[in-house]
Amino acid sequence: MAESATNDSGLRRTDFHGAIRRNQRNTVWLCAVMVLVGALLGYVIGWAFEIVYLIQVAPTPEMSAADPWALALRVSDWGLTGTAAMSVLSGLWIVVALTAGDRILLRMAGAREVAREEAPVLHNVVEEMALAAGLPKPRVALIDSPALNAFATGLDPERSAIAVTRGMIDTLDRDELQGVVAHEMSHIANNDVLYATAVGVVVGLIALVSDTLLRIARYGRIGSGGRRSGRDKGAGALALIALVILVICLILAPLAARLVQMAISRQREYLADATAVKLTRQPRGLIGALEKIDATPERFQGANRAIQHLFIANPLRKFGAEAGALFSTHPPTPARIERLRDLG
Repeated sequence: MAESATNDSGLRRTDFHGAIRRNQRNTVWLCAVMVLVGALLGYVIGWAFEIVYLIQVAPTPEMSAADPWALALRVSDWGLTGTAAMSVLSGLWIVVALTAGDRILLRMAGAREVAREEAPVLHNVVEEMALAAGLPKPRVALIDSPALNAFATGLDPERSAIAVTRGMIDTLDRDELQGVVAHEMSHIANNDVLYATAVGVVVGLIALVSDTLLRIARYGRIGSGGRRSGRDKGAGALALIALVILVICLILAPLAARLVQMAISRQREYLADATAVKLTRQPRGLIGALEKIDATPERFQGANRAIQHLFIANPLRKFGAEAGALFSTHPPTPARIERLRDLG
């Protein structure tokens, strides 16, 4: 199908292939920005520590004779080491998270696997959408809550699961339930849980490193103590500037990482909506489900901030049309419905 020109909402009717491609590109760019934030933070940490060490702690005769400002402009070996360390730590954390992430998420949400006899309609719908997606049937889990919500987990299609609340089964008709399951199946097909896990690990690492170093700085252990070199005021000013830059980066890096994480989450929701239309071949069911989810005041209290972005709708708060985009885990539901109607 040829991709048609975009309208104000970025999509033309029947252009769900264009929506999928666009959101995939956006997610790749956002993930690259996330990696860059972590790498830059690692470099700034190493750069600042190297300057403080060479100026205040263990100055060498060569450093004492050199222009201190030239020291700040050269490529920092410590900075490159910091970049490598952040990359290695991120990789290790991701490997650990990927080994048992699906079981952990189901347990955190209070979801339990159910047999076909207990939820026959749900099992049938999951089977239908798995066939449409060309994927193995995920495990089926139920959350005993009257709230309207659902999420998918699984680090690959063979180890995936779809969990829905009892409120979904009791409230939605079959087409609407099919739309919700198709949305969650899309997350599995698009490796969204893998994205969420990897990005969440990097965000957590950036926050952990920043918080640890800020605590050390608060107690005056960065750049304090040790032997004073007695160098000129320019060298002392450079050391102070390096520490100020480090503290600013330690404050801003977790904020920037969190913003990128939320942007990725919103893009993946749009992508899952568009892919769900591809699987069901009509948007009416998902539109009806989102309208009912948006209309119900019941929030799912069994979730927490660590897993809120995995659900089809934020379980802790509602993002309306006026919701601020920066820290929203999901696009506003009216905007999602409008895009689905444009998909046709």
